[in-house]
Amino acid sequence: MNEEMIIKTEYSDVMQKSYIDYAMSVIVARALPDVRDGLKPVQRRTLYDMHELGIRSDRPYRKCARIVGDTMGKYHPHGDSSIYEALVVMSQDFKKGLPLVDGHGNFGSIEGDGAAAMRYTEARLQRVSEEALLADLDKDIVDFIPNFDETEKEPGVLPARIPHLLINGAEGIAVGMSTSIPPHNLGETIDAMKAYMKNPKLTVEELLQIMPGPDFPTGGIVINKDDLTDIYKTGSGKIKLRGKVEVEKLKGGKEQLVITQIPYTMIGANIGKFLNDISMLVETKKTTDIVDITNQSSKEGIRIVLELKKGADTERLTNMLYKKTRLEDTFGVNMLAVADGRPETLGLTQIFDHVIDFQFELNTRKYRTLLNKELDKKEIQEGLIKACDVIDLIIEVLRGSRDLKMAKACLMNGATEGIRFKSERSKKQAARLRFTERQAAAILEMRLYKLIGLEIEALMREHDTTMKNIARYSEILNNYDEMAKVIMRELDKFRKAYSVPRKTAIENAKEAVFVEKKAEEMPVVFLMDRFGYCRTVDEATYDRNKEAADTESRYVISCRNTDRICIFTDSGKMHTAKVLELPFGKFRDKAFPIDNYSNYDSSKERIVCLCSMEELLSARMLFVTRRGMGKTVNGIEYDVRTKTSVATKLNEEDEVLYAGFAGENMQIVMQSEEGYFLRLPIQEIPEKKKAAVGIRLMRLGEKDSLENVYLFESRTEQSIIYKEKEVALHKLKAGSRDQKGTKLRI
Repeated sequence: MNEEMIIKTEYSDVMQKSYIDYAMSVIVARALPDVRDGLKPVQRRTLYDMHELGIRSDRPYRKCARIVGDTMGKYHPHGDSSIYEALVVMSQDFKKGLPLVDGHGNFGSIEGDGAAAMRYTEARLQRVSEEALLADLDKDIVDFIPNFDETEKEPGVLPARIPHLLINGAEGIAVGMSTSIPPHNLGETIDAMKAYMKNPKLTVEELLQIMPGPDFPTGGIVINKDDLTDIYKTGSGKIKLRGKVEVEKLKGGKEQLVITQIPYTMIGANIGKFLNDISMLVETKKTTDIVDITNQSSKEGIRIVLELKKGADTERLTNMLYKKTRLEDTFGVNMLAVADGRPETLGLTQIFDHVIDFQFELNTRKYRTLLNKELDKKEIQEGLIKACDVIDLIIEVLRGSRDLKMAKACLMNGATEGIRFKSERSKKQAARLRFTERQAAAILEMRLYKLIGLEIEALMREHDTTMKNIARYSEILNNYDEMAKVIMRELDKFRKAYSVPRKTAIENAKEAVFVEKKAEEMPVVFLMDRFGYCRTVDEATYDRNKEAADTESRYVISCRNTDRICIFTDSGKMHTAKVLELPFGKFRDKAFPIDNYSNYDSSKERIVCLCSMEELLSARMLFVTRRGMGKTVNGIEYDVRTKTSVATKLNEEDEVLYAGFAGENMQIVMQSEEGYFLRLPIQEIPEKKKAAVGIRLMRLGEKDSLENVYLFESRTEQSIIYKEKEVALHKLKAGSRDQKGTKLRI
């Protein structure tokens, strides 16, 4: 009977060790690429599985569902979505400068359209993947490791013959770290790697003369060339990117701005956001020069056209696009990769060091395997040549032997016992035979047609070729310079086959200067309807349409165009919106949701108070929550520049029911859902900081909560309708804080 052993340990130690193990597993086995082949595990496994399934570039496409299922079942048990996503990204030429997968079907678009489901799409390997990443796997060129359930073998790394990590770049988020490596031009990267192999003392500055910097598939312009040296030395930094803007002349003296290249960071939904940002600049009157915006992008490339008014200042507009939209953006570089089994931030020369060492390791293993095969062939060939010279004796041995074992023993050791020979001379000659085991086996398996003269000549020629190969492979293995030449010739072959012209320009550009025309300060009226659509009009327009404006609007606020609108929500937050950014114009002009101009989200929050910042700063805010908590706050506390800040702290499962200005001589009446009413003078409610919860104003039953809060001036009459009966609030018995209140019997 087995006795259970209870190990006592500190819980925090167990949690710490478990989390570190999990973090390292994610870092090394899922999220980060290997510096040697530039692939994350899911990419490596997908490519290897396609190789194993025989889905080559010269064979028919196969369903992606088949590839994903096979990869998940054999090598990557982390869900089909991650595998299919990796497969899709490896096929997208706008994300990868060197696509590794040839996709057939809808594999998404640069504008953020997703790929079709894997059951509809098909794929196969690109030729470059077979030649540069998967070639020679049968030559013991890399180590194979057991898969997750030890039923299959998979390569620990693919035998990449190019610096793939730099060419295609990488992105990944691990635990506590992330990687972001920009893509580079294949031809330039190979040239730089060759130069570094010839002279390992080359500096980053000298290497950047050969490969000037990143080359993004979307083109664009890198505008901080001088910063690249530090980025490539340290492996981290920020690359500033701009889209390419061209000015096209039209008839009648008009011009239009055409965006033909975008920053790499704009790929996907950010293109739509960019178009929205331009529309917003027009709607908020930041510019009046743009007449129309059309997105004419297609498979041929990006083409976003901005039609301009006659006489428009194109340089000012271009600078405005750079400053106010994502047409100028930042690509954060963090060249983090797995090197020697651990995550490491690598500079350019360090990456080349690892890749070059890997190339020498690959070629050493490859040519050692080839040399051993040639040596085996040499042994057999020499045995067959020698056998042809004494073929009559060998035939005599075979005819005189009782079995194969006896014949083989004679060929290898000259054992003649039991073998019948025609003469004593033949027996003496047979006793001198000393073939190796491999040679003896080859002789015994040799067919008679091999004795034809031409076949013997072919065998001699084959032997000469084998000897040349042995000499060549030995020279490569024993001479560093020879192996370096082999690697460089192979790199030249890939450069010739797959190099493309650079797309991204690299320069030191001046910072875009855009000075907004300072708006003339003026009084305006803010209008917002019950659906949250808002706009501003001047006072004269409001006065002319006062009745309609008051009827149709939920909020009407007089303010200045330089002011901010403050939005207090039931979640205890205050959002702000600049009045200048709100649509301004005629009374019947189109209004837009307040969500567009602030962080307020109408799907998750409810507005409880809306006011101008100028009004708020000279007032005192009253807050009352569903659970009966309350306080007042000095409006000065809300003088912040952030778009969202804390309005009041809330307890769990509580929300703001009421927020509004609290005058000095006011009365507050709170009404609960169960019909309890409590009247207090406003002086009873203390002033607190905005980060405080407040105090309990009304004691509520376990299932009760506040339903309404009413404020009115002291010594004035105030009535409401409650359950179809009129209730005079000013006649209710005055109470104190933390009381249950009076229940009305109606």
